[in-house]
Amino acid sequence: MHSETAPRLARPLSVIGLGTWQLGADWGEVSEQDAAAILEASVESGVTVFDTADVYGDGRSESFIGAFLRSRPELDIFVATKIGRRAEQRPENYSTANLRSWVDRSRTNLQNDTLDLVQLHCPPTAVIESDRVFDDLDGLVADGAIASYGVSVETADQALAAIARPGVASVQIILNAFRLKPLDAVLPAAIEAGVAIIARVPLASGLLSGKYSKDTVFASNDHRTYNRNGEAFDVGETFSGVDFEQGVAAAQEFAGFAESAGLTPPIAALAWLAQLDGVTTVIPGARTVAQARSNASAGSVDRLTPEFDARVHELYDRRFRAVVHDRW
Repeated sequence: MHSETAPRLARPLSVIGLGTWQLGADWGEVSEQDAAAILEASVESGVTVFDTADVYGDGRSESFIGAFLRSRPELDIFVATKIGRRAEQRPENYSTANLRSWVDRSRTNLQNDTLDLVQLHCPPTAVIESDRVFDDLDGLVADGAIASYGVSVETADQALAAIARPGVASVQIILNAFRLKPLDAVLPAAIEAGVAIIARVPLASGLLSGKYSKDTVFASNDHRTYNRNGEAFDVGETFSGVDFEQGVAAAQEFAGFAESAGLTPPIAALAWLAQLDGVTTVIPGARTVAQARSNASAGSVDRLTPEFDARVHELYDRRFRAVVHDRW
């Protein structure tokens, strides 16, 4: 698996990382033993990036990662965590004291004095526009509590505002074959500024795995059930904001593209993302060891053809552009 370096991050990252929301058991039970096996399989497959958040299982995901890395001190794993979602999403909650408190809690969970990357976790736009918040983050870097900071965003406009800040090392944004808007302005701006782009929800909450039918039912505690209409958080986080049945139909078309390239749908979807100019790392989740290994293998796929890329764009333009492009 090859690695990418963004100048502001100044550290090479594997082009396929591991998203660890699922290890918090917020949408299906995952034992500590299963979590360790998934982390181990990812590392064995060349993954050097774990993405987590303080709110995943209210610290459970961070704690699993901290314990795993403490048991494997020889590993050089870049851990990106996120803060801010444990409080009500009001700008005033992103106070100097709260930022410090959240970071200190993550340092404890991750068993690390200096966090590799702390990302504001999809904060209100006013937070991204607040000079004081970023002064505070600069202070946390100066204190050695964090090595670098970034912003996880919902919209392209938020991403551009974050990239414009000189201290921002990374922007995390939803990007997949069903959500192409970041290609318009965000990726070019990130390249020019030297900001890392972390592509999240790369399989559109599993749609692009090609495993679902319109009759698929998810558990009641799975966000693909309880947030399908944005009841709990931004609807764009679930199936990238596309209608489930439309997504299933589009995923069947995408599976045909993948098959013609000799790839499974999820590997094709991840490889296509990883090969985009400006994308530093892609962070699919994995519920099993087999998924973790399969996902990681996408980082070694030969360059996909221009024809494959054109088919992805045509599918998006025909099925989703009118619905999602201007929304995020």
